[in-house]
Amino acid sequence: MSYDTNNIFAKILRGEIPCHKVFEDDVALAFMDVMPQVDGHTLVLPKAASRNILDMTPQNLAALITRVQHVAKSVKLAFKADGLQIRQYNEPAAGQTVFHTHFHILPMLEGVGLKRHAGEMEKPEILKANAEKVRAALG
Repeated sequence: MSYDTNNIFAKILRGEIPCHKVFEDDVALAFMDVMPQVDGHTLVLPKAASRNILDMTPQNLAALITRVQHVAKSVKLAFKADGLQIRQYNEPAAGQTVFHTHFHILPMLEGVGLKRHAGEMEKPEILKANAEKVRAALG
């Protein structure tokens, strides 16, 4: 299958849809998930077009994963998490629903479970506050 330039993440990258940005450079963009499974649920995606890691160049994937790690450390700190889940899905059978490569960073607290991902959208003011926490932790 080919890359769809009209997927929601491509539109966010082009600035056609707003997001609560936490990090951006020439390689990646990170922002708050609008349907978070936990407080602080953050997405990191490459600026280079790719459906998933199966069609990324090794060089682009290596550059992206360093950004994932950088943002993950800040998310963990910002939300005083006991641990992190970092998720990445490839193709529908594995749960991928948006066909632009992306990583989910979920700060986990001991004894606190996850909400459904396709549940309800978070209030914009909460997403804004959570994004500010992560940006502050990035330094």
